[in-house]
Amino acid sequence: MSPEIIGYSFPNDIHVTWSLMIAMYPYLTGLVAGAFMVSALYHVFGITALKPVSRLSLVTSFGFLLFATVPLLVHLGHPERSLNIVFTPNFSSAMAGFGFIYTAYFILVLFEIWLIYRKDIILLARRSRGIKRAFYACLALGVYDISEPALAVDHKTVTILAAIGIPLACFLHGYVGFIFGAIKANAWWSTPLMPIVFLFSAIVSGIALLILLYLVLMKFANKPIEPECVQALCQWEWLFIIVTVTLELLEIITLAYERSEAWMVIAPLLSNQLAFSFIGIQIVFGSLIPIILLGIVVLLRSLLTNPLRNTIAFIAALLLMMQVFTMRWNIVIGGQIFSKSMRGFRENYSPGLFEKEGILVALLIFLLPFVAIAVFQKLFPNLEPSSDHAQKVEAH
Repeated sequence: MSPEIIGYSFPNDIHVTWSLMIAMYPYLTGLVAGAFMVSALYHVFGITALKPVSRLSLVTSFGFLLFATVPLLVHLGHPERSLNIVFTPNFSSAMAGFGFIYTAYFILVLFEIWLIYRKDIILLARRSRGIKRAFYACLALGVYDISEPALAVDHKTVTILAAIGIPLACFLHGYVGFIFGAIKANAWWSTPLMPIVFLFSAIVSGIALLILLYLVLMKFANKPIEPECVQALCQWEWLFIIVTVTLELLEIITLAYERSEAWMVIAPLLSNQLAFSFIGIQIVFGSLIPIILLGIVVLLRSLLTNPLRNTIAFIAALLLMMQVFTMRWNIVIGGQIFSKSMRGFRENYSPGLFEKEGILVALLIFLLPFVAIAVFQKLFPNLEPSSDHAQKVEAH
């Protein structure tokens, strides 16, 4: 034992155990759930203004779902042992519960994507030759019926799957907040609001990501940007960021009002160790400014030109992506900075650039879903449903 931690040294824990990868994990799962919610708004609730991003939202959700568990695997000392959750399942474990939720959600999203793209797959199989024809024929799974009754069944099934997917997506990310909220020994985490805050912030990040993707993809594809779609995304984004920030502040205000022993250490934590990331980035730059910008788009809709609306939406979405990640960082890392004894603080954790759980690895993991989305768009280039598909969805 090193001399500096002999006896009654505080804080009790010397190192931050849950590092950057554990902050990345809820961030990625939040993007999965948030992007899916946009798809559900179109398929289930009939928000037709979101038609141009209805497919993109589902593909984005699936792309990030493919790599959502990678940060956890990087963090584990023996990632191969993660398979034990499959071979020796523990149904009473909250941690193990994620495996079941993840698997169910993965199957549902994959099947929903197949139904939405089934007609396109069959048409591509008919038009292609050689290996490409065999590839699309395999994806068709031997089903080549694209008659009106068959497509009507597809659309109805997609609606049902999207409806089932809403609670599954909520469980997928709300589970992360539940894990933190269930840790009674940590006053910064142990609150019933934690799953709700995580869920609403996930929707915020998912919508923000879709705004960025839609604007960038349309620009590079030299296709027109639908103003009603951008307007609808901004309206929903404004609603959810207001609710999210309100919940986050209510959590802090409640702790401050109670003036418990925990607040005596959380107050200096927020005003010193986390002052820049919490007050500066999460509250001011990541919340207040986007709320103002989106408020301009929503309330002054008739006064804005389409390019100006797109620019404001793009800036607000970037800031909100930063805000949600900062919120994850402040919760995961901030909750480990103060001592379990409520006496003293650790030094602020700073991830290295080239280490196993460092910044470059985190950036690589974050970029991998975009590669998957790009590959998918290459195979199925349409960014929005065909007109007959949209009419069927609206009719059913």
